[in-house]
Amino acid sequence: MTLGEAEREAIRQQREMSTPTRRATVEALEAILFEPIEVLDHGFVRVVDYMGDDAAIVQAARVSYGKGTKSVSSDAGLINYLLRHRHTTPFEMCEIKLHVKLPIFVARQWIRHRTANVNEYSARYSILDREFYVPAADQVAPQSTSNRQGRGEPLDDAAAAAVRARMQASGAEAFDLYDALLAEDGPGLARELARGVLPLATYTQWYWKIDLHNLLHFTALRADPHAQYEIQAYGRVLLDIVEKWVPLTHRAFVEYRLEGASLSRTQLQVVRRLLRGEAVDFAASGLSQREWAELQQVLADRV
Repeated sequence: MTLGEAEREAIRQQREMSTPTRRATVEALEAILFEPIEVLDHGFVRVVDYMGDDAAIVQAARVSYGKGTKSVSSDAGLINYLLRHRHTTPFEMCEIKLHVKLPIFVARQWIRHRTANVNEYSARYSILDREFYVPAADQVAPQSTSNRQGRGEPLDDAAAAAVRARMQASGAEAFDLYDALLAEDGPGLARELARGVLPLATYTQWYWKIDLHNLLHFTALRADPHAQYEIQAYGRVLLDIVEKWVPLTHRAFVEYRLEGASLSRTQLQVVRRLLRGEAVDFAASGLSQREWAELQQVLADRV
């Protein structure tokens, strides 16, 4: 991650400020406020503002004055109930604003979640930093033979090093051309045109504000092991931020969503038959091959 001295000084000044407030604050989140959390080779996530906490969710659910209840255990019980039964609107009462630096190809996946407010760095107005993503050696892998949108096992060290060198050289060459096109003693090309020569691995930045309900949905998909590694890296950081911000909600989210399971009617019928002691195979299950494989994975055993 590369931060200039001016950026570091701005962060120092932000962290030195202290503003009295009557609003709810979260000590664990205050501890990391404004600090960049490193992701990938040049990326980061910064929490720049937030509103609400676990008690705000309880308060919204009960439409009550002040704190929701008198005990943490009863607050946890209500939050568990809300998540378990998918009563999502109380979670929309909490919001968070993040500053994120990420490769453009990750940003294109990220922006598909159309449930946030976004303001991105403008390469029409400003010149992009000379930063582009090159995967670590253990992430350099060929196309998966079983997954059309995934990668297989990593290449050996020598092959991975050769690929990384070519990617580094290609990115550097693209930025050399970008700089030459912008140069005053060259064509002095417009920034909006010159940026067209840069790779999808180029880093961009944005401010991203989202409510907790939609943030949980984002992390459920993007911190999942099936997501692309690069966006998973950001998803895991966001999940850690959620744990610091709303620990009761995080615990319920892990219990009922991340490490829980949702079964179709037919899958549930198969489970009931298994519990009755019936021997159910794929042919007798009434499931498609993919649904049968998914059920096996949920049950963590061969049936």
